[in-house]
Amino acid sequence: MGEHKMMSLYESRPGDHLLIKSLRLDGAMLRRLLDLGFVPGAVVKNVQRSPMGDPVAYQVSRTTVALRKEESSQIDCQKVKGEINHE
Repeated sequence: MGEHKMMSLYESRPGDHLLIKSLRLDGAMLRRLLDLGFVPGAVVKNVQRSPMGDPVAYQVSRTTVALRKEESSQIDCQKVKGEINHE
């Protein structure tokens, strides 16, 4: 049951796959992330964390995007098993 715990995208570790549940952002930043594919129901992979821990690279759809803690901590997710489906 612990694998279904809600967490922020920022709390994930490299290699984790996460299901986006909600975004607690607004304005231009919300629109930008939605346009990039960070939408509820999407699966995102934590690709790598920078040496200082911020930003973090995430793969969503067929794109890799680096997000700062400021943004990624406002994206609520659940960790899931499996790979990203690009279809």
